[in-house]
Amino acid sequence: MLLDLRTIYFIVAVSCFVLGVLQLAAYATGRFERWPLWWGLSNLLVGVGSFLVALRNLVPTSVSIDGGNIVTIAGYMLMFFAVRVFSGRALDRTFWRAIMLVSVPVVLIVSDPSAVSARLLYVSVICCLCDLAVAREAIGIVRRERLYSAALLVGLYTCTAAIFAVRSILAATGEIGGPDPFGGSAIHSWMAVSAVAFIMLRSMAMVLMAAERSRNQLTVLAHHDPLTGALNRGGLAQHLPALGSQPVSLLIIDIDHFKQLNDRHGHAAGDDVLRLFARVSRGIMRSDDLLARQGGDEFLAVLKNVSREDAVAIAERIRLAFTAAVMQRPDLAVFPTLSIGVAAREESDGDFERLMQKADEALYRSKREGRNRVEAFGENQQAA
Repeated sequence: MLLDLRTIYFIVAVSCFVLGVLQLAAYATGRFERWPLWWGLSNLLVGVGSFLVALRNLVPTSVSIDGGNIVTIAGYMLMFFAVRVFSGRALDRTFWRAIMLVSVPVVLIVSDPSAVSARLLYVSVICCLCDLAVAREAIGIVRRERLYSAALLVGLYTCTAAIFAVRSILAATGEIGGPDPFGGSAIHSWMAVSAVAFIMLRSMAMVLMAAERSRNQLTVLAHHDPLTGALNRGGLAQHLPALGSQPVSLLIIDIDHFKQLNDRHGHAAGDDVLRLFARVSRGIMRSDDLLARQGGDEFLAVLKNVSREDAVAIAERIRLAFTAAVMQRPDLAVFPTLSIGVAAREESDGDFERLMQKADEALYRSKREGRNRVEAFGENQQAA
């Protein structure tokens, strides 16, 4: 069955118009970042370009061919912009220059209305490269954010890039094009039909990515302390099952004189000190270790596969680094320090509650001995 290519272009135009309006309406709600703006404009431009191309032989060539192809290319490049903005990467003037640069050869080619195959080849190559660029950006999103719906976007854009690559080959060999492209080949018509389906699916994939990112962000907010970025109690509880019975060391850390600091300098200064402690600790701890705020000025640090002796050394580094950082605050009259209790768990002892009791006992011994020190729970001690 030979499909009417002009009708297919009209269908593409209507589909893009509807999607573009919906995406711009979503952006207007203020609940999203700027990517729906670029994505909506992209669909509108592709819709306008497809509509103009569908008017071939009905309106002047300068409108249908020249305008249609240039607007379509601009729309395709804005799709890349939208995904790049979604990934949090900046746009600069280079991208706008690129739009102008790739549009110039189209103007030169379409100055000869009979050069249909050359025009199809050029536009197909540009669209193929844009789709590959989008797929590359989506791969980066998968790696950085673990957005599994971004893998769907990679697959969809890889497929459309392959379709445009085939279209380029057919145009280069003269299989499609000719004086009347709307009268043409079944292959060209079916590729155009597939474009409608992929346009819909790609927009759905972007919505899924936004929903997955929002869910991940809500999960982070639910499991982290908003002030310091450390895990809260619920977040720590989520990580504990993954520890299993592997050897871990636990630090229970209390900021000395924190109440006096708040009384003297106010809660804003206290918040600054809490953030300072979290920043110093994360700079010393490994990326897979866990830092959690138990409440107030008390924190837990879970060090994976670290012996008690090494944990004591790490605790000392945190204590000294925090003291040095606080001393660089000339606006403080009260200089907080750290009291730290350390306990280690062997593989044979999988009870984390018992480990907390040991570290807590070591912490209170640190406070009894005068604060600003690290104490480890030894074998000759008994947990309360």
